[in-house]
Amino acid sequence: MLVYALVRILYTIPILLGVSLIAFGLIHLVPGNPLDLLLPPEAPKELVDQIKAKYGFDQPLYIQYFTWLGRVAVGDLGNSVFTGEPVREQLISALSNTLVLAIPAAVLGFALGIFLGAVAGFNRDTWIDKLASAIAITGVSMPHYWGAIVSVILFSVILNWLPATGMGPSGGLPQSWEDVTHMILPVATLSLIPMGVISRLVRATVLEINGQEFTAALRGKGLRRKRIIYHVLKNAAPPAMALMGLQFGYLLGGSILVETVYNWPGSGQLMNLAIFRRDIPVLQATVVVLSFFFVLINLSVDVLQAAIDPRIRR
Repeated sequence: MLVYALVRILYTIPILLGVSLIAFGLIHLVPGNPLDLLLPPEAPKELVDQIKAKYGFDQPLYIQYFTWLGRVAVGDLGNSVFTGEPVREQLISALSNTLVLAIPAAVLGFALGIFLGAVAGFNRDTWIDKLASAIAITGVSMPHYWGAIVSVILFSVILNWLPATGMGPSGGLPQSWEDVTHMILPVATLSLIPMGVISRLVRATVLEINGQEFTAALRGKGLRRKRIIYHVLKNAAPPAMALMGLQFGYLLGGSILVETVYNWPGSGQLMNLAIFRRDIPVLQATVVVLSFFFVLINLSVDVLQAAIDPRIRR
């Protein structure tokens, strides 16, 4: 088990290097210059050269890449071109705000997905299966931003039950019911896609396992239905866990459109602002840090899968 974990850790190193190279290269291939937003067209050439030298834009791309990678390796993410503030502080604040939504959205989406998928799988071709499958397909098919806009119109504008935007008075972890009310709509919106994806996978896996010989043998031995369900769900756990890791990584990255609709100051909104401002240091740091957490989450899921199912280690 230890050897398997070490091998998986070694695999992540070239992946992270590749992500850093792609993030750096693609951002610099975009036309334009972030300094165009900071300097007027009539700015003297001496001032432009001075600003370029300050941010390292006067160096060849490969030197910029290795300089930037060396700083990132020691935790120095640079300063924002637009605000001049350290990128690390902005990113920590944005990630903290995203986690406030991502964790409850993941818990809600995964729980509903597993429940709906299991219920549909164990009640194949019944009205229960059709209802659960319809809910799952709706969650997968509905665009995040459209669901966010509709929920704001319905629950905030028409019914006036919940606030439309913002984080609440605490501006962080919920400390009052008012803070919780600000979380309900974005959490519910973000949980729709994980719920639908997990539900469809669990249903398909349960149906496949139910058709295998060992489940027929368990029924032939006279095992109670609860015990059979337990064995089926245990065998369905590894693929479901792998998909949960991917979905939580997506949630951790935040949804640019959802956080923009709800005016939630998370990583998605930070990336959105960085794109419009052409704030290269913020955009690069956000992409690399989110990719690191995405790889770390999936590495943890791989190791946990191997611990549950020894066949994966072979």
